[in-house]
Amino acid sequence: MATEVLVPVLGESITEATVGEWLKQPGDKVAADEPIASLETDKVSVEVPSPVAGVMGEHAVKVGDTVQVGALLATVDAGGAATAAPTPAPQPAVTETPAAAPASAAAALSPSVRRAVLEHGVDPSTVTGTGKDGRLTKEDVAAAASSKPAAAAAPAPAATPAAAPSAGGRKEERVKMTRLRQTIARRLKEAQNTAAMLTTFNDVDMSAVIAARAKYKDLFEKKHGVRLGFMGFFVKAATMALKDVPAVNASIEGDEIVYHDYADISVAVSAPNGLVVPVIRDAQNLSVAGIEKTIGDFGKRAKDGTLKMDEMKGGTFTISNGGVFGSLMSTPIINPPQSAVLGLHRIEERPVVVDGQIVVRPMMYLAVSYDHRLIDGREAVTFLVALKNAIEDPTRILIDL
Repeated sequence: MATEVLVPVLGESITEATVGEWLKQPGDKVAADEPIASLETDKVSVEVPSPVAGVMGEHAVKVGDTVQVGALLATVDAGGAATAAPTPAPQPAVTETPAAAPASAAAALSPSVRRAVLEHGVDPSTVTGTGKDGRLTKEDVAAAASSKPAAAAAPAPAATPAAAPSAGGRKEERVKMTRLRQTIARRLKEAQNTAAMLTTFNDVDMSAVIAARAKYKDLFEKKHGVRLGFMGFFVKAATMALKDVPAVNASIEGDEIVYHDYADISVAVSAPNGLVVPVIRDAQNLSVAGIEKTIGDFGKRAKDGTLKMDEMKGGTFTISNGGVFGSLMSTPIINPPQSAVLGLHRIEERPVVVDGQIVVRPMMYLAVSYDHRLIDGREAVTFLVALKNAIEDPTRILIDL
């Protein structure tokens, strides 16, 4: 008996998604609650589990298709493990296996892995996947390409004539934007069109925080089970500065200003399909250790694709750390309906004047972009100076000064 697999409820106000990847192909054995497909929503990838154990039936939609909540994705033949397997077994099909295997394997690849396969000219059916449930990753493809013997490059031209009609080897590739990337593009443009956005800068001497981290990082990790990073200091310092300058933590709804007596800090985290922004709830009540634990958990689950929708909703203020990628200075864009965002950048030694003497200190540029409709320049600068003071003298964080 065939059981229908429908697009599940994806979260409040989310009505559709894009089919990102098929994790099971027709004829594959499927266990109850085993993921069979991955859907890309506006914010995260969601895996769809099989409601029953059996054999994967036909796919009702293709990778890249947009599907509505409640729509049919596929069918699963409950208890039919022995019926689907014989279908591809006839002997005459043996001669077609070399061509058919890559086609079926390619159908199950994510867009990024599919691009890597094309770039490296690797047959995905010959590569063992190390990802979740044996899925192929970009690293698997790169490793297979680097280990290919020189002689193995000969068969590749057979598959590439269509991609290399030009003698100069110039190629173009068109890849449909993921749903997440489309949403990021739309929201960032909306922010530019709606907010009266302005950015103010300052720099901060990281000497004290670096010294504290060096002194206590081993004890910190031993006690709390998580590494002591810089984000814990910045998030805690930001919550204190937001308390001093509540306008930076506010938002505009219609003709009203909404002030929040809590600090839900959105933190940009890298995920396979781009940046996601989970929210640290009530960060003002957390210790530096609690903040670091929360961020570490977000980072791990972002890479695994297991962040939940509710964990990325809301947020009253955002911190984005472009410094981990080497950024020296930037003007971050507000994440609506928030009214401000803090941009952190790389730490580098620079000459500065201290007590009339030129000394070398580890410095970082800070940038706060804000909605000038709500936040005055004085308030933005006051917030940034309060943050700078707390980072340069971390004792302020301990005594709430």
